[in-house]
Amino acid sequence: MNPNTVVAWVDARERLPRRGMPVAAAITGRYPADRAPASDTALGEEFWLVKPMYFTTQHRSADGTEHSDCFVDSDGVVRLPYGRASAETVTHWAYLPTLPGRTTHGVLGKDVQSALLDAWDARPTA
Repeated sequence: MNPNTVVAWVDARERLPRRGMPVAAAITGRYPADRAPASDTALGEEFWLVKPMYFTTQHRSADGTEHSDCFVDSDGVVRLPYGRASAETVTHWAYLPTLPGRTTHGVLGKDVQSALLDAWDARPTA
C-alpha cells in the first residue's frame, strides 16, 4: 500500500463533481478588510486555499436562500463555481482520496477495527 496520493484537480468552470460527493475545493476570495480606511488592504487580503466540502445540485441555506450547483462546507457556507456571482468561489475541485488500503471513502460499524488493522499492518510495496 502506498500512503501517498496524487490529486487530479478539475477546473470548476469546465466540470462539476457528482451530486453528494465529498471533495477538496480550492476556494478564492478576500479576507475581511482591515478597519483602517487608509490601509493598502482596505478591500481585504486575497486568498486561495483548500477546504473539504461536498457538492450538491440543490441546497437551501439556513436563511431560506436556494442555491443550485454549489459546494457546501461543514459550517453550511455555500460557495459557487468560479465565474458565478459569489464573494468566495471554487476554482478547482478534486475527489477526496479513499481510506488507506481501501477503495471506499468510509467504513462503518463492526468493519472499522479490521480495516484499521489492515491499514496499519500493510507495508509499502515499492
